[in-house]
Amino acid sequence: MEHISANKVAAVIVMARELNRAEGEMRGFIDRMNDEEKAELVTVMWIGRGAFDADEWNEAFETAMNEATTPTADYLLGTPHLADHLEAGLEALGISASDAEDDVMGR
Repeated sequence: MEHISANKVAAVIVMARELNRAEGEMRGFIDRMNDEEKAELVTVMWIGRGAFDADEWNEAFETAMNEATTPTADYLLGTPHLADHLEAGLEALGISASDAEDDVMGR
């Protein structure tokens, strides 16, 4: 992941788990990301849900960049099991989702 840190992905995971209380915060957090970060966040989610394999990162990223027609926050907020897919995506990429979440939570 060249453009987005594991901690940013973990922050979205934490907010997605608290969606009823944190939807506005999550939407604002994603909206403040640049286009490359948003595309990488979508790429991590796609890998986590099995739409792409981890070794297809470049293809998935290019697809996310080229096919972004809906605002990223709207797209992700409408994705069932978002936090689970993001966690699975980080793990598939060899990044400990729980360590990143702990960093975000200050544990």
